[in-house]
Amino acid sequence: MLDSPFSKTDQRRQLLLKALSERGAMTIPEMMELAGCSKATIVRDLDLLAGRGLIIRTINGAQPQPSPGPSGQELSFQEKKHLQSAEKMAIARRAVSLVEEGDVIGLTGGTTTFLIAWLLRSRVNITVVTNAVNIAASLAESEGVQVVVTGGVMRGKSYELCGPLALKTLEDLHIGKMFLGVDGVSLENGLTTHSEFEAQTNRLFIAHAQQTYAVFDHTKWERTSLFPIAPLSSANALITDKPPSAAMLDRLRAENIPVYVAKP
Repeated sequence: MLDSPFSKTDQRRQLLLKALSERGAMTIPEMMELAGCSKATIVRDLDLLAGRGLIIRTINGAQPQPSPGPSGQELSFQEKKHLQSAEKMAIARRAVSLVEEGDVIGLTGGTTTFLIAWLLRSRVNITVVTNAVNIAASLAESEGVQVVVTGGVMRGKSYELCGPLALKTLEDLHIGKMFLGVDGVSLENGLTTHSEFEAQTNRLFIAHAQQTYAVFDHTKWERTSLFPIAPLSSANALITDKPPSAAMLDRLRAENIPVYVAKP
């Protein structure tokens, strides 16, 4: 399996989800052959994934959910890390290619931004400002990266610190390049998220950044989550793994918002 910040167990479950998404349905023997593991291991994986609402169990295997993680349902970090993992890694690599020595980087919480942080570990003379405790922890042993963590109250689903303490910290900071994780991207409603508190924090990140890059996989296109973050025009560019519809792409071009497509 590819080099990854996630455990071998997580990577195996990501592999199963990707295969189910591509094939539509699989039997347990097929999954055993694909993952190179025992029936008991596959059954445990399927039970966990089904319990999290990511797949549907069948008599001798599984099939994917018709649309996992609908826009009205918030999945936790632990659930989302299994979804579109290869696509998110490609997006993270494209984002990191924009980072230069001496940069001050902003990272909100999320699985894609977590991968960006993981890829930044070996960089030197970089400062990362984040409100996500798991992102800060992933950079703790990186000698070349200085980490600034906001205060605030942690949201268990995303590990993000929010509230007045987080906002007060951000008000005093100046960020060069901001990488923003989002739950929805649409023409009508712009960039959206599941949490009102995260939306508030995200808006302040954007306000104090010279450049903002929204990072998201293709499942977020033309979806709207509950709380607005900012209009599409607030982003200097969008980084994703597949382009949007022709109508949306035309609108983005009209507003001079580049779309960087990073293929897995």
